Amino acid sequence: MRFSTAQFWRGTILTLLIGVLGMSLASAQSMPDESFYRGDLARTGRYDVIPVREEPVLGWQFPLDRPIRTTPALGNGRVYFGSEDGNLYAVDLETGEEDWRFETGRPIVSTPAVVDITLYFGGLDGTVYALDTATGEEVWRFETGDQLYSSPAVSDNVVYIGSLDQSVYALDADTGDLIWQYETDDAVWSSPALDEEGVLYIGSHDGYLYALDSQTGERLWRLKTNGRIDATPAVDVDSGVVYIGSRDGNLYAAEMLTGDLLWSFDVGSEIYASAAISYDGLVYVNGLDGTVYAVDASSGEPEWSFEMGGPAYSSPVLVASVLYTVTEADGLLYAIDAEGGAELWRYQTGREWDFRSSSPVFLNERLLIGSNSEGLLALDEP
Repeated sequence: MRFSTAQFWRGTILTLLIGVLGMSLASAQSMPDESFYRGDLARTGRYDVIPVREEPVLGWQFPLDRPIRTTPALGNGRVYFGSEDGNLYAVDLETGEEDWRFETGRPIVSTPAVVDITLYFGGLDGTVYALDTATGEEVWRFETGDQLYSSPAVSDNVVYIGSLDQSVYALDADTGDLIWQYETDDAVWSSPALDEEGVLYIGSHDGYLYALDSQTGERLWRLKTNGRIDATPAVDVDSGVVYIGSRDGNLYAAEMLTGDLLWSFDVGSEIYASAAISYDGLVYVNGLDGTVYAVDASSGEPEWSFEMGGPAYSSPVLVASVLYTVTEADGLLYAIDAEGGAELWRYQTGREWDFRSSSPVFLNERLLIGSNSEGLLALDEP
């Protein structure tokens, strides 16, 4: 069969376009335009990438003298994270070299949210910051009344965040102007989660899980627990259930629309960690005593448990069929078979009994995690 010159060039151009598109899709998969604490706005704690199944090797290390308590955020070829030294860092994802840093003067424990070319985070100075992701230049700032441990969510050009001044804030993402403010009855350490219908879920030290209208700040319902809530809600939009752990030692499952309690599961110790939700009907949560539980999402009955041997403030993360979680004992990062609870490998990320709250984030066959003694670590599939 013979081809005309026009056919030849059409085929060549089509091939080139497919190649460019393929590279673009691969790039989009490895570096998302948005990055949020717990992986998404629903705070499911899962990443749809290729997991690190074998004991990893060190790709690079960005050393720091002070602990990293934030979970890293990804975007624009960089990894962003705060430190107790008061700086927000931007580091090249491939090389581990510093691109820029932004100084706040107080420790940072709020995980940044990255949306396109803007990064948002809170500081223990009580300030919400918006920065240019390329340069680290400040775009705007907003002062709350107390420290910020909460990690922001950004949706429809609105930034949502909680403060120890007992309030939940909604701010204009472009200007930082206040849209609304909702006051709970105690400090808000929890981070906001959002569903697809515009409902915001957040916990408070007053023991309540709140559901708020994200546009107006109006309270839709609240669920009372018997302890302070530090954890962030995890929302399963497919089943219509929101999960929250309380320092009363229970993991709660509530109906998203009404807040009606479906079940609760007692883990036997306080819960600081946020839950991770699987696609296969399981919910994973850490007790402070270092026990990881897999719980049936429908019934609240335990499927398996795993003992890590030390306290666990950090929240578990699910990638495919592998669950990752960290204990304070030697800063051990565990990879666990998510279906049966068997240990796959462990990796020491820091020194013994260093309290941490950093959880890993993932690209294909690479994870990044903050350490309390070793800085930021990039760990790769061997």
